[in-house]
Amino acid sequence: MVIDISQEVFSCRVFPGDPKPEVRRVLSIGQGDICNLSAFSMCAHNGTHVDAPFHFLPDGDTLEKVALDQFVGDCYVARHTGDLSAADAEDILKKARRAGAPERLLIAGEATVTADAARVFAQAGVKLIGNESQTVGPEDAPMEVHKILLGAGVVLLEGIVLSDVPEGNYLLCAAPLNLAGCDGAPCRAVLIK
Repeated sequence: MVIDISQEVFSCRVFPGDPKPEVRRVLSIGQGDICNLSAFSMCAHNGTHVDAPFHFLPDGDTLEKVALDQFVGDCYVARHTGDLSAADAEDILKKARRAGAPERLLIAGEATVTADAARVFAQAGVKLIGNESQTVGPEDAPMEVHKILLGAGVVLLEGIVLSDVPEGNYLLCAAPLNLAGCDGAPCRAVLIK
């Protein structure tokens, strides 16, 4: 079974202040053109997207330098509401280890990763943290959490949709568009059970 955990791009949630995605019809069969052709513009961090280290670290890797295996592989989906403490992060890691999927963690619910939780994940060697919000840390102050995780080589998968996904292990495929030199990119994230 394949479960789409991505937002639709043109109706997606947008981080406050970021530009919204827009689409424009360049050619139209209905207007006598040979084919339909669309052009679009969007922020690299609209909807379901990944953050590369360069997003918050001036010397961090840009997207094309991040190994694809960080975005593809076994993952564990956990549920949480509210601020994620260090103890909560340890509990999620224990469940993920028991399930055999401690490298990629997706957090379902209205959860905010705190700096303490980020340090736990960074020290554990996690490759990817995903969440349903448009930012993994607090919306009003995301920098510290991003720097902790991205500085440890943990990539972020933000804006996923997990409302109907039960806790457990899955195969994650969240490969981003190959946008050289960029700090992030949209992706079509799916879980396979």
